[in-house]
Amino acid sequence: QVQLVESGGGLVQAGGSLRLSCAYSGRTLSSYFMAWFRQAPGKEREFVARITRSGEGIYYADSVKGRFTISRDNAKNTVYLQMNSLKFEDTAVYYCAANAYYSTSNYYQYTYWGQGTQVTVSS
Repeated sequence: QVQLVESGGGLVQAGGSLRLSCAYSGRTLSSYFMAWFRQAPGKEREFVARITRSGEGIYYADSVKGRFTISRDNAKNTVYLQMNSLKFEDTAVYYCAANAYYSTSNYYQYTYWGQGTQVTVSS
């Protein structure tokens, strides 16, 4: 059983910070590629950031590069998304995702998903 659970969302003012966490369990998830996606109302699910199995390969969407940082702690079975300098446009439900085989920004290649955590940024 593979499970991902996001936490850390909330309401913040523009310019503020949040750190999202994704706790994962099942099999050897340290061997999985992990990613964060987000989805605003009426919008397509959007890639945010991804990280490789050991954590040395990292990629960000242009919209968040320089503001967000993805990291993972395999000993704690957790992946993080540190979000700084938040903008109103960052408002969305943020989802953690995992797949066993690909380093990819395509949502359709991810097998496992968390339930999402709401991030709301006020202007």
